[in-house]
Amino acid sequence: MNPKGDKPKSKISASRKLSLKMLLLTKACEDLEKEKQEREEEKVRYIGENLPPLQLSGLSVDELQKMVKELHSRIDVVDEERYDCESKVGKHNKDIHELKLKIQDLGGKFKKPALRKVRVSADEMMRALLGSKHKGSMDLRSNLKSVKKEDVKQDKVLTSEVGDWRKNVEAMSGMEGRKKMFDTAGGPQ
Repeated sequence: MNPKGDKPKSKISASRKLSLKMLLLTKACEDLEKEKQEREEEKVRYIGENLPPLQLSGLSVDELQKMVKELHSRIDVVDEERYDCESKVGKHNKDIHELKLKIQDLGGKFKKPALRKVRVSADEMMRALLGSKHKGSMDLRSNLKSVKKEDVKQDKVLTSEVGDWRKNVEAMSGMEGRKKMFDTAGGPQ
C-alpha cells in the first residue's frame, strides 16, 4: 500500500489489460462455437444410430403398417426415457436447493441490517409515490374528526355506571338474575 493509504496501483498497464480482455473474449467465443458444433455432431450421430433412414419404395401396405407400428413403439420408448430424465433432473434440482438451504443455515443466521429512521412528510411521500401527478399539499390533520370535551365526559360517566362485571356475575346468575334483567330493561307494561 502507498503511505497515503490509497489503493495500490496496478502493475499491468491499461493497454495490456485491454489486450488480455480481448484475448479472453475471443477464446471464449471460439470455445462457444466449438461447443455448438460438437452438440450438432452429437445430435446427428445419435439420430443416425437410433433412427436409420427410411426406405419406403417398394413396400406393401402391410409392411408399411408394420413399420409404422414399430416406429410408434420406438417413440413410446423414447418418451419413457425423456420422462425418466426429466424426473431425475427435477429431483436433483430439488436436492440442490435443499442443500443450498442447509448451507445457509449452517453458515449462520442472516442478520437483518438496522434500518435508519427517515422523516418524510406526507407531501414528500406522495410525490415519491405518485411522481409528477401529485399536486398541492395534503394536510392530513384537516381530515381528522374533532373531539369535543363534553363527549369525553359523557364516555367517562357511562363507563363508571357499568362498573366491574365480576361483581354482577353472581347477582345475574340463575333465573332470578335473568328475571331482574328483564324487569329492569322492559319495565311494567
